[in-house]
Amino acid sequence: MTAVPSIDDPAEFLHQLLGQSSPDLLRDLLEGFVNTILPAQADGVCGAEYQARSDDRVNQRNGYRHRRLDTRLGSIDVAVPKLRRGSFFPEWLLQRQKRSEAALTTVVATCYLLGVSTRRMDRLVQAMGITGLSKSQVSVMASELDDLVAQFRSRPLDQGPYTFVAADALTMKVREGGRVVKVAVMVATGVNNDGYREVLGVQVATSESGAGWLAFFRDLVARGLSGVSLVTSDAHTGLVDAIGATLPGASWQRCRTHYTANLMSCCPKNAWPAVKVWLHSVFEQVDPEAVHAQYDRLLVEVERNQLPAVRDHLETAREDVLAFTAFPQGLWRQIWSNNPNERLNKEIRRRTDVVGIFPNRDAIIRLVGAVLAEQHDEWADGRRYLGLELIREARLTIIPTPEEDPATPEALTA
Repeated sequence: MTAVPSIDDPAEFLHQLLGQSSPDLLRDLLEGFVNTILPAQADGVCGAEYQARSDDRVNQRNGYRHRRLDTRLGSIDVAVPKLRRGSFFPEWLLQRQKRSEAALTTVVATCYLLGVSTRRMDRLVQAMGITGLSKSQVSVMASELDDLVAQFRSRPLDQGPYTFVAADALTMKVREGGRVVKVAVMVATGVNNDGYREVLGVQVATSESGAGWLAFFRDLVARGLSGVSLVTSDAHTGLVDAIGATLPGASWQRCRTHYTANLMSCCPKNAWPAVKVWLHSVFEQVDPEAVHAQYDRLLVEVERNQLPAVRDHLETAREDVLAFTAFPQGLWRQIWSNNPNERLNKEIRRRTDVVGIFPNRDAIIRLVGAVLAEQHDEWADGRRYLGLELIREARLTIIPTPEEDPATPEALTA
């Protein structure tokens, strides 16, 4: 670090620095200014100037303790005066247990959110004149995102009814108990009363089990999730039961993309191209009657080609795969699969792949929650996802359940 001369004569001090042609002029000026102000403040606490005899003196100086302060101009050496009795700490300049100014902390937290790796961040701050940042320092600085994420995850879901909801889970690695394990990060999105998409919630569970999904949906309902008519997701264990237990008025749409992969696993390789074409033709029809009629043709075709396992698979999944047909045709592409969420999943992966292995679950919530909060705000300021007229028409759709049939006199008098 360039030696900083005394600032007894500011003009001479500036002249000397300019004469040195230092590339770090502003940082040297800042360091010199800070290290002149602090002794003056300490003299005020002592009641007299350094080494001066005075009846007003109440304390004495006792050397300095040096602290590194990372600023937007680079790292500076702050000489904090020590006192013989008590202590002197410049709260206006330094924060206890922190070595960085608030503005730099915000920059680092933003870089962390944008997916900048620790190594690249270290090179970046070194180019700014800062000594360097360790992984632990980056983690501490990024922790300012915690309040933002906590507020986002606990906000009331008061923009409902949320007619359509989509749920999905991603697997991530985390260190627990001295080893690296995989955990499930569950995410739910929905369409609010005004037709805009929202990120409803995010939660980390040990595995994508029924208990994890049940706790997740219970939290959403407790925060105000209501009016759900359809939930789109894949067929993970326990997910459908959790939907039925927490959203009794909602039907379940099995994601067509995931189902296609499931069907391929039980179909002979040589027969799959034809079966895939027939399956895709089901979703190209223009009305519910045509969709179901094409599905019947698909069943006939696979039976004619002696594919009993494929036929049983299709027959069992029929109601779940074709649940979208109960709603207006203009909504089908948005609700028959989780594909609209794939862009969101890719953005989460882009940010989390930089980290690789998270140190704990809180770190996952911090980063993924911040990414989702950012996406939530973009959706709120963007285009309406579904038209209001289509949403109103969808809410008029009545899906009868086995427990009741409004058309029978018995059900009306029960």
